[in-house]
Amino acid sequence: MALGTATVPFELRFDAGRICLDLLATTHPEERFDSLEVLCAWIVGAGLVPPGTSLAHADPAWLVEFRELRGRVGQLVRGVSAAVHRPAYDVALGRVNEIARTAPPAPRAVRRADGALVRELDGPPGCAQLLGAIARDAVELLTDPVARAGLRQCEGDNCPIFYVDSSRGRRRRWCSSEVCGNRERVARHRRRAALARA
Repeated sequence: MALGTATVPFELRFDAGRICLDLLATTHPEERFDSLEVLCAWIVGAGLVPPGTSLAHADPAWLVEFRELRGRVGQLVRGVSAAVHRPAYDVALGRVNEIARTAPPAPRAVRRADGALVRELDGPPGCAQLLGAIARDAVELLTDPVARAGLRQCEGDNCPIFYVDSSRGRRRRWCSSEVCGNRERVARHRRRAALARA
């Protein structure tokens, strides 16, 4: 299956500022990893593989593995500010560290017919390699004090999405200004209109 982001009909988000946080967003507002087609589209969209990379060798076990890593990363991100680390946190940390030991897919530069260099992978990416890249990103996020200080959860009503706030002044409030931010502006307008009528 060779999917490019331009042909993907799925609503996938890549605006959290980190691949590991984009992975967490695949549960909202509903489970996105319900098929290999969507998972492969996410892998390409997240930049884990170059567009056009064949993922025909992906199998249903990949869905299980990606969901498991997503759950572990979620435990770590939600527990980052916890003063006391619970056993479940330590188990998640151990598992993410274990997955991060696998090297990500090796890239190589290939010359196109027009002479330009493009990135390709040295071979078909394995599930463990792709998971390793995501786990390494989570380790980097959680151990980098600057990135960790910018870690935020969306202030949108019932929105569980986490993102890295890299805005000027660190004033970003929502995972997406167009989605949660717009909802908040509409709700604020309705409240003002209701007060004006009362």
